[in-house]
Amino acid sequence: MEDEAGIKEVTEEKEVKPGKEEIFSKVVRAGKRTYFFDVKATRRDDYYLTITESKKRLGKEGKIFYEKHKIFLYKEDFDKFSEGLKGAVEYIDNGKNIPVESVKLSDTEPLPEKTEFVPGEFTNVDFEDLGKK
Repeated sequence: MEDEAGIKEVTEEKEVKPGKEEIFSKVVRAGKRTYFFDVKATRRDDYYLTITESKKRLGKEGKIFYEKHKIFLYKEDFDKFSEGLKGAVEYIDNGKNIPVESVKLSDTEPLPEKTEFVPGEFTNVDFEDLGKK
């Protein structure tokens, strides 16, 4: 699939042999980035997903290295993550103000309210006071 910017998306899937931590892997090459979707298993045989973004970079000495960013996503969070991703993609695709619903981390714990960043306003933190009640 090729989009308007001429970025070609290439996907690969592979099944990994049973008995290993990595169960399934899918590679998506999109322009200068490569995304890895890896299903892994915990010691208790619970599955989780790691999403890795990898970008090829040129270092100071001219050596090539790969910058990686990774997200760990657990089964109990799949639905909420999918809803959030879908909403963000729809917002970008439509370019409209879609109302943002308050998504809860759990059924009892709401997300904290967003605060607006005001440049130049900082809070002094005394690290010696952390942990004191």
